[in-house]
Amino acid sequence: MTFPSDDPPPAEHMTRPAVTDADLLSRHLGGDPNAFREIVKRHRDRLWLVALRTIGDPDEAADAVQDAFVSVYSKAESFRGEAAVTTWLRRIVINACLDRMRRRHVRPVTDDELMVAAERDATAADQTGEHLVSMEVEAALKRLPADQRAALVLVDMMGYSVEDAAGVLHVPAGTVKSRCSRGRAKLVPILAHLRTRPGIEPGTARAS
Repeated sequence: MTFPSDDPPPAEHMTRPAVTDADLLSRHLGGDPNAFREIVKRHRDRLWLVALRTIGDPDEAADAVQDAFVSVYSKAESFRGEAAVTTWLRRIVINACLDRMRRRHVRPVTDDELMVAAERDATAADQTGEHLVSMEVEAALKRLPADQRAALVLVDMMGYSVEDAAGVLHVPAGTVKSRCSRGRAKLVPILAHLRTRPGIEPGTARAS
């Protein structure tokens, strides 16, 4: 018969602290080949959704995310820690989307593709109200010009200040305000019916 021991449990049985995104970036810079793969695994799906809302096309969104990760891989040392890694990654993805929109004409996204995109973002707890709103917001955003869509994604969906959004978009803050105002004015009649839907708060859904 064995008795409980007062000795600490073996290291492999102890709960290890979670590795933060900043830790992973640091490990990547230190030469850890697995660190960057973990960053991609953690963030690629949400970044694809941010890109989709910005660029409006699933294939172009995927390419923009790939461009962004290439940039992150080669320029990880540029992260200074002033903001969360997630915020930094989103900024890079937004810029990758804008670069693609400047370089080429992006084909309109189809309704079927929007359905697939929305379902990809849905969770088991988000199958009704918020999921339906998300699909309708995605469909409404595709009707906006690219510059207005990008401004609204940054300010209304990602929570950037007007000043920070202006820095990402490389335009004056007044231009961001104007684009947001014009974009919201176009969305109001399209999404006005959401105000009458029980249990759903109207407005543009934020990217998570």
